[in-house]
Amino acid sequence: MAAITGVVITLDEADNIEACLASLARVCDELIVVDSGSRDDTVVRAEAFGARVIHQPYLGDGPQKRVGPQAAGYRWVLSLDADERLTDEAVAAILALDLDDAGHDAYALRRRNFIGSRWIRHCGWYPDYCIRLFDRDRTGFSDSRQHASVPATNPQRLDADLEHYSFANLAELFGKASGRFSNRAAKIMYLKGKRANGWSPALHGANAFVRKYLFQRGFAGGLDGVSVALSAAVNAYLKYAKLLELQRDAKVRDAEDFDRIW
Repeated sequence: MAAITGVVITLDEADNIEACLASLARVCDELIVVDSGSRDDTVVRAEAFGARVIHQPYLGDGPQKRVGPQAAGYRWVLSLDADERLTDEAVAAILALDLDDAGHDAYALRRRNFIGSRWIRHCGWYPDYCIRLFDRDRTGFSDSRQHASVPATNPQRLDADLEHYSFANLAELFGKASGRFSNRAAKIMYLKGKRANGWSPALHGANAFVRKYLFQRGFAGGLDGVSVALSAAVNAYLKYAKLLELQRDAKVRDAEDFDRIW
C-alpha cells in the first residue's frame, strides 16, 4: 500500500488530539498537526505522539487545511478534524485500496455525527459523505474560509464510516448555534454585501426548522431530532437578525471587529 500522510488542524484540542492521532496512525506513515496557537497541551501531546507540528495562525478553514498537505512527505493525504475517528471498517477499507494504481483522485467516507455519545441518524446528519483521503498532486481543499471541501474530479465513496464527535451535549449544540456560528455567518454575509430585511430572520429560521424536522426526517429522531432542527432554526434566525442589526445599528457595527472572523 502507498504511504499516507495524516493531517489534523488544531486549536486547543488537548482532549481530542491523542485519540485522533491514534486513529490516523492505524493507516498513516506520517503525522502532521497544523496548530493555530493552542494555549493548552495540544502541541506537547501531539509531539509526544510523534507528530510533526507546524505553527500557523488561523487562515480560515480551507487555507488552513491546505498547509499540512503542502508540507506532507507523501502524495496521499488523510485529513481528519481533531474530533473525528476512523472506524474499524474505515481502516480496513483504506488498507485495501491500491493507491499506487488509483483511478480515483479522492475517497469519501460516511460520517456519523454525534451529540455526546448519541449518533444522530436524521436531520441530514447521516450519511454525511466527506472526502478525507485524497491525492494532493491532483486535488486538495478549496480556498473557502468556511466549511471547505475537496473538489475532486473523480472521487469514490467507500462503504465505511468515520465518527465525528460534533457536540459534547445539547448545551454545546445550542450554544454554538446561537453564538460563534451565527456571529461568524452574519459578519461574513455583511462583508460580502448581503442584506436582510425585517422578514428575513423569521423566514430563514422557519425554513431551517421545516427542512430539518420534516424533509430530513428529524421527527424520526425523537428529542435529538427536535433539538437539531431547533438549533438549525435558532442559527438561521440569529444570523439574519445579527446581519440586520449590523445594517441598522452603527454603534453595534462600529464595535464589531471585522478582522476577527475566523
